[in-house]
Amino acid sequence: REGFHGVVQKIDVQTGDWGQDLANVTAVTDVKNWRLAVVLGFSGETAQIGLQPQRDSGGRVQRDRELGTLAPDGLKWTKKIARQLFQPGDVIYVEPIADKSNQFRLRQIPSVSGALVAMDPQTGRVLAMVAGFSFDLSKFNRATQAQRQPGSSFKPFVYAAALDNGYTPSDLVLDAPIEIDLGPGQSIWKPENFDKQSHGLRTLRYGIEHSKNQMTVRLAQDIGMPLIADYGKRFGLYNNLLPVLAMSLGAGETTVLKVTTGYSMFVNGGKRITPTLIDRIQDRWGKTIYRHDDRICSDCAVEKWNNQSEPKMPDTREQVIDPLTAYQITSILEGVVIRGTGASIAAVGKPLAGKTGTTNDAKDLWFVGFSPDLAVGVYMGYDKPKSLGSQAQASQFAAPIFRDFMKLALADKPATPFRVPAGIKLVSIDVETGLRAASGEKGTILEAYKPGTEPAVSDTGDTLGTQSIFSPSPDVERAVGKGTGGVY
Repeated sequence: REGFHGVVQKIDVQTGDWGQDLANVTAVTDVKNWRLAVVLGFSGETAQIGLQPQRDSGGRVQRDRELGTLAPDGLKWTKKIARQLFQPGDVIYVEPIADKSNQFRLRQIPSVSGALVAMDPQTGRVLAMVAGFSFDLSKFNRATQAQRQPGSSFKPFVYAAALDNGYTPSDLVLDAPIEIDLGPGQSIWKPENFDKQSHGLRTLRYGIEHSKNQMTVRLAQDIGMPLIADYGKRFGLYNNLLPVLAMSLGAGETTVLKVTTGYSMFVNGGKRITPTLIDRIQDRWGKTIYRHDDRICSDCAVEKWNNQSEPKMPDTREQVIDPLTAYQITSILEGVVIRGTGASIAAVGKPLAGKTGTTNDAKDLWFVGFSPDLAVGVYMGYDKPKSLGSQAQASQFAAPIFRDFMKLALADKPATPFRVPAGIKLVSIDVETGLRAASGEKGTILEAYKPGTEPAVSDTGDTLGTQSIFSPSPDVERAVGKGTGGVY
């Protein structure tokens, strides 16, 4: 979006052999199809370029010189023509244009970095990991080592804590300005929604689908930050999350791998998994000396099949949260894709769920989500944190990366719906009010409830039992944090 940000370096093409000088420029070697080139001159709107020559096995620069052109088609993304961008002697990266002989497209090493992790949510097996743009340029693994703020992608863990402790997806929380007294000598904290708007009493589902900060802070204040810190630990995102309200909005630092692992535990029914890049290690004689899956299959050691039943492996995974809570969060995160901040993901055309995350000043942009059998986390930002732009949002930048990855990863997979665990009751609910509604009415959804928690219906047909944890009457609520484990 920021256009072309400069050439690699300059060399002299007026005298001597430009090929020798270009061969001495260090190039990244692990980016497929990219090559260094030098601008030699211009013909109209087209630049004439010379490509970096290869070296033979002895390290000598080959004598052949390969030429090409950089036409307007290869510069479209810059919104400029070659003469406006370059001078003879400028060294740049180019990539061949398919089916066009000796024509190239301008490329550049991005200033923005990031990471992606794709994981089997049932086993923790890491299926793919992108740890940065080029290993040649940086050995730092941004998927496992970069400690970044997850922003709103942490909110599902806050709401999971609430759902696991007596709340339902249709309970109401006030979306309105709130002031938090940080204590003597401290300023007043006034968390705001991204759009600077407030919408009154709204359901818990709405709070995640539309990523409302004011609702999340109120909910965190009500259930207590020590409980939320405990959930951050049990999902493996943090060892010791500071129990202050700002942490409920994703102010604590963690890694893409950890957050993706945490989301995997939502879609797998609340079972603990440990991420791994290694399934098994054998010694030189074939003896297994390490195995990620440490379950014992007593019925597997048979010489042949005699029509016996297939062996059943025990499920030894720890239950991190109630499987019904895990499905409720999964259902809500599916709503993020259908109605909320992840709406661009719907273009994949298959059941998907997930959550955006945008931190203060847009220093970190996230999208973490899953299909029933694949969890993927995406983060992007500068290595040295700074704003990606005053209007940058995860829904604009991180979510489309997730979408494009899932289109390819699930291309040959059926459109499998999310698995509904036994005990969940699906009730037709007005998505705006959280009240019961007739099935099929406009604006209704099937909400997921644990047994006995769905809104009751009186003899007159009125809905009963919707819980509101805050009064909607004041324009601004002044709250002093008490009993929530910290000074705010």
